[in-house]
Amino acid sequence: MYRSILTALAFAAGLLCATSAGAGAYPDKPITLLIPYPPGGSADMLARPLGAALQKTWNQPVVLEYKPGAGGAIASAQLVRAKPDGYTLLMVLAAHTINPSLYPSLPYDTRRDFAPVSLVATLPMLVSAPLSTPANNIPELIDHARQHPGKLSFASAGNGNTSHLAAEMFKHQTGVDMLHVPYKGSGPAVVALLGGEVSLMFDSISTSLPQVQSGKLKALAVTGERRSPLLPDVPTVAEAVPGFVVNGWYGILAPAATPPAILDTVSTAIAAAINTPDLKAQLNSYGYETVGSTPAAFAAHIGRELDTWKQAVEVSGAKLN
Repeated sequence: MYRSILTALAFAAGLLCATSAGAGAYPDKPITLLIPYPPGGSADMLARPLGAALQKTWNQPVVLEYKPGAGGAIASAQLVRAKPDGYTLLMVLAAHTINPSLYPSLPYDTRRDFAPVSLVATLPMLVSAPLSTPANNIPELIDHARQHPGKLSFASAGNGNTSHLAAEMFKHQTGVDMLHVPYKGSGPAVVALLGGEVSLMFDSISTSLPQVQSGKLKALAVTGERRSPLLPDVPTVAEAVPGFVVNGWYGILAPAATPPAILDTVSTAIAAAINTPDLKAQLNSYGYETVGSTPAAFAAHIGRELDTWKQAVEVSGAKLN
């Protein structure tokens, strides 16, 4: 009897050891980071150095896989189908919280089907204009728009894009009338802005900053809570329009059933990576403000953003099929 018990215990211990050895410590193989936009954009500018830093931390490849389309919904749908083991992650932008209000149906539930990992960074927008636009700051822009209703136009990277909805929120809060001119992406919109085809644009600071620094465009304001260290003399929109704050943001999601221990491991690694002096300085030079939040803090952020952008979509009247 005693010998039988010892034999059973030994067998169980062997199974436990075999299971532990087989499972390994996370991560023990390459990780795929889905990017919902083409290479070269603001998501890519953040994902590349972040992926490289995590690769060093984990000594495992972090492979960037680009899945553009439908404002990020294609990449989001792919993540939902992925195994919830931490080896497939997704970088999302503000569009992730816009899409539920913008599209009549999505192949996933934004609140239910994802596990928030970390709010990686925020990126304020820059209100920029051609040199010919008859306004040099937000008060002058509002005055001119009110005196000439419908005469000013603003470019966007497309209907329902943050560049569109931020301007619509501005219109709503100030009561001005401006014409929306959508383009197929931020690149063509900036080209139109440089050519004087439109009067202004709300766009990510990382995209517009080089044109402002070269003197080809003028900066009217930034949309963050405070002035950007990159443009300390440029006021915030909120200095003229109290309460107006719009930030782009970038975060990491995992499939919904991913174990909390893995979410914490990834979150901790991200926070450590982006707040190392070298990487933080690099990202700050592009206009990003590094965060590196906990999963719970990112979940709360997503909830607030879903409410904010729902209101913005309603104000704009934008809908996509």
